[in-house]
Amino acid sequence: MPQQQLPAVSVIMPVLNEERHLRNAVRHILEQEYAGEMEVVIALGPSTDRTDEIAAELVREDPRVHTVPNPTGRTPAALNAAIKASRHPVVVRVDGHGMLSPNYIATAVRLLDETGAANVGGIMHAEGENAWEDAVAAAMTSRIGVGNAAFHTGGAAGPAETVYLGVFRREVLEQQGGYNEEFIRAQDWELNFRIREAGGQIWFSPELRVQYRPRPSVRALAKQYKDYGKWRHVVARYHSGSINLRYLAPPTAVCAIAAGLVVGAAVTPWGLVVPAGYLAAITVGSLPAGKGLPLKARAQIPLALATMHMSWGFGFLTSPRALARKVIASRRPAVRAAAPATD
Repeated sequence: MPQQQLPAVSVIMPVLNEERHLRNAVRHILEQEYAGEMEVVIALGPSTDRTDEIAAELVREDPRVHTVPNPTGRTPAALNAAIKASRHPVVVRVDGHGMLSPNYIATAVRLLDETGAANVGGIMHAEGENAWEDAVAAAMTSRIGVGNAAFHTGGAAGPAETVYLGVFRREVLEQQGGYNEEFIRAQDWELNFRIREAGGQIWFSPELRVQYRPRPSVRALAKQYKDYGKWRHVVARYHSGSINLRYLAPPTAVCAIAAGLVVGAAVTPWGLVVPAGYLAAITVGSLPAGKGLPLKARAQIPLALATMHMSWGFGFLTSPRALARKVIASRRPAVRAAAPATD
């Protein structure tokens, strides 16, 4: 695409308690190899650390950076607030702990033009800063950890169900009314499902990479994946036909392991074959996933895998039906097209 025709880009960031990574994440945006006009809109939740102070410094340092309040602290509300406050025809979603590769925006804009897609995205390249985070990163980028999800494990470019984060045409977001603000988690998957149902295409490309920082503790990882499972079940109830076998694997494993433990304790030791088999599987599966990592990180991969699987499955199984009813009752457009100018 000729330089003079490059569309202006709005980068939107939902941020809450991101003092550790925010400055670096914004630096990776502002240093993009993109010749078109660009703005960054940071939606600030009620952080309890120095996030707001750092955001204010970034605004003072670069006129392309702006902030907007998000008093609810919810990610989809932050995204919609940032979309409303932004103004350019291409909208790039970035998280406060996501680091864009140098040519991410230029590549995404090119792919939007070449494919005609409504949304393009790529690989969630998990990368840790200590042994535990390295273990989680290895688990999150392995098939035994996340199945065949291309945005985790990579793959060939092509149409996809969903992608990590996303680079959107603004008119598509406006047509869909933005993100559904009742989806505390899984809001990306739910929005991409609606886009596909409306005839739009979601395009995955391994050319697009975003460096992602994993959760820093077992507890934080367990909460993250429990929420993923809970809200993915809400999507399945809200959009019939949106579930597939990959999403049923963790809840099935939770049920099988629980049943095996009960039978093993109350009836026969043979019941313990199932949980023992699971432990053996994730231990063996962690070997290729941890290739090249220090021993301390490799040793923690089975724990990361078990935390992800069991938490996701438990969240899916215990997801209240009332959440789906609440989503249906409250659905309304949160982002609308700007009204035409009048004299």
